[in-house]
Amino acid sequence: MKTPVHAARSIELWLLLLANMVGASSALLIKASTIHPILQASYRQLFAGILLLPLFFRELKRSGLRFSPRLILPSVLPGLTLGLHFIAWIFGARMTLAGNATVITTMVPVAMPFLVYFMTKELPRGAEVAGTILAMAGIVILGIFDFRLEPAHFGGDIVCFVSMLFYAAYLALARRFAPKEGILLYLVPLYLIGGTFDLLLSLPFANPIRGITATDLVMTLGLALGPTIVGHSLMNRAMTRLSPQTVSLFNLTQFLVAAVLAYFLFGEMPTLAFGVASLLIVIGVAIPVLARSPA
Repeated sequence: MKTPVHAARSIELWLLLLANMVGASSALLIKASTIHPILQASYRQLFAGILLLPLFFRELKRSGLRFSPRLILPSVLPGLTLGLHFIAWIFGARMTLAGNATVITTMVPVAMPFLVYFMTKELPRGAEVAGTILAMAGIVILGIFDFRLEPAHFGGDIVCFVSMLFYAAYLALARRFAPKEGILLYLVPLYLIGGTFDLLLSLPFANPIRGITATDLVMTLGLALGPTIVGHSLMNRAMTRLSPQTVSLFNLTQFLVAAVLAYFLFGEMPTLAFGVASLLIVIGVAIPVLARSPA
């Protein structure tokens, strides 16, 4: 019989899986739009922050806190980091091959332990190390068959790698600054800060209004509602309640879900290497989960 602690952890794991399943739609929504990358990075965050504002003020009232610069201070650095991640990810994904982008962005579990240790002095547990090694073996297999080092795409590969580092750092900052309770008081300023930062960066390159189509608005709103409000919000919540390395390992499930969507939507058949890599990743994710489950 599950104890309340185990039951709560199970709920958090299911929510984390939901976050990654929803987040897997991000690439599809980005590819379906033509809006300038920096503007799209800005608007997806601003839309998310604005839509969540009523819940922010409700949480502020419930907590008995007063709105002040000090309240939003913990969200500033994570917001700027997220804004940079979104810009780098959209640019990088358009500059390199899809296989290269996939392999590079799945390297988060390698970077996460170093970033978390630097910020909080936490180290991954034995089962998490074992799971990470197995999952990354799957990524190596995927890389051998899908990654192609070509001069024409090298710049895009570097940008994707920088994007991955920004993403890992942004999640590690949640471990450092996000509260376990009242997380909307952290997230809403984070989205608004990141979105405003990206909007300012976009001004020399794109008109914030002109040339945006109805499709662009629908796709960007979809990014705000799904991958951002659901995906990123639940990922940040998980960073306060679960082990950071477990959260980063679950992030690997995103490209598995994306492959399933690509199969049904575009008829893209996964390769044998992808199947082997997927099996290793699933087992790697399961090891730390089962190691801490009730007997």
